Amino acid sequence: MRKRDLSYWLFLMPVLAALLLVVIAPLLLGIYYSFTDWNGIQTKGFIGFDNYIALFQDERFVDSLWFTVKFSIVSVILINLIGLSLALIVTAKLKTNKALRTIFFMPNLIGGLILGFIWQFIFTKAFAGFGSIVGIESLQGWLSTPGTGFWGLVILMSWQMSGYIMVIYIAYLEGISKELIEAAEIDGANALQRFRHVVFPLVAPAFTVSMFLTLSNTFKLYDQNLSLTGGGPYNSTQMVAMEIFNTAFGRYDMAYAQAKAVIFFLIVAVIALLQVYLSKKREVEM
Repeated sequence: MRKRDLSYWLFLMPVLAALLLVVIAPLLLGIYYSFTDWNGIQTKGFIGFDNYIALFQDERFVDSLWFTVKFSIVSVILINLIGLSLALIVTAKLKTNKALRTIFFMPNLIGGLILGFIWQFIFTKAFAGFGSIVGIESLQGWLSTPGTGFWGLVILMSWQMSGYIMVIYIAYLEGISKELIEAAEIDGANALQRFRHVVFPLVAPAFTVSMFLTLSNTFKLYDQNLSLTGGGPYNSTQMVAMEIFNTAFGRYDMAYAQAKAVIFFLIVAVIALLQVYLSKKREVEM
């Protein structure tokens, strides 16, 4: 028994050491530095909650947080709807199922920065050219307004992540017993009723996982935001991750940026835990 315990901890030690050095230690140091006037190299002393008080009075941070919340809500809904729809398509009896799965998943393999530049070209060149041909002015200068810039980010994120979420839904859809579907069909249930009362309750666990993944990814978005809009126009599409980065490396206010990062971490953690709790509770009720 002792040998088994010793070997268990020996195998576990590298993982624990990596977790301590890469996750726990930086987190604790970051929390400590948020209570100081740290400039990235040294600190003069402890200043208490001054950084936290200042950030709640910082309009730029509050605006970026509100923009991130709106973006996350819309993106989570669209990504899961599109992902589930794609999963239903590729699990249907089609000859092109395998090809469609590959095509739908491919955008997830492209890096965020590259995707941002690709869609920037589409929005600024292709949309503008098409808008000038058909006479639709709203398609010209798509990324030049806060509203269209917001939807540009939503479209990019939905296009990138829907294929990945599709794979999660496929795993659960293919695990549904065909006998249940056939029994519901024999009882007279139409396609919509079969989906609502049989299919959807059985894929509810996939919905929980997908919601968690999309929520965390949309809240932490940075590279697509940087390459697509750069936070413009006039910081109106600047998300929290970019705002924190600009505070740290643009204005060189490291301690203040660290305080923003701590608040951002707490917000994401609370939302994620609450979302998982509510989703799990709904699964039990189903």
